[in-house]
Amino acid sequence: MENPDRNEIRSILQQSKKIAVVGLSDNPARTSYSVSKAMQDAGYEIIPVNPMIKEALGVQAVPSLKDLPESVDIVNVFRRSEFLKELADDYLETDAPVFWTQLDVIDEEVYQKLTDKGRKVIMDRCIKVEHSITRP
Repeated sequence: MENPDRNEIRSILQQSKKIAVVGLSDNPARTSYSVSKAMQDAGYEIIPVNPMIKEALGVQAVPSLKDLPESVDIVNVFRRSEFLKELADDYLETDAPVFWTQLDVIDEEVYQKLTDKGRKVIMDRCIKVEHSITRP
C-alpha cells in the first residue's frame, strides 16, 4: 500500500468540496466530530453517514453510502479496519473518486481492490492534519 505524496494530497483536497463521513458521531467529544467540524469550518460540505444518528454538524445523516443524496468527492472513514471490506463494496457503488481512512485504519486487500478499480485510496492518514500541512 502506498499513499499519494503530499502534493497529490494537496491537489485532492483543493479540488474536493463534499465529504461523506462514515461513522461521524453527533458527540462533540468524539474525534470524528472534531475532525469533520474542522473540515466543515474550512469550507467543505460534510454529509454524515451513520445509521445511529439523525444529524451531526447541523446536517441530516444518511444511514449508509447507498443513501447519499448526491455525489461526493471524498468518502472519509471513521470505522475500524475490519469494517473496510463491507464499506469498500458500498463505496464502489458511489462515484466518489477518493476513499480515505483515518489513522490506524488499514486493509491491504481493500486498498488493492479499490485501486484496481481506478479509485484513489488514502489510508492511515488524518484528513484534518493533511489539510493543515498541505494548505498553500
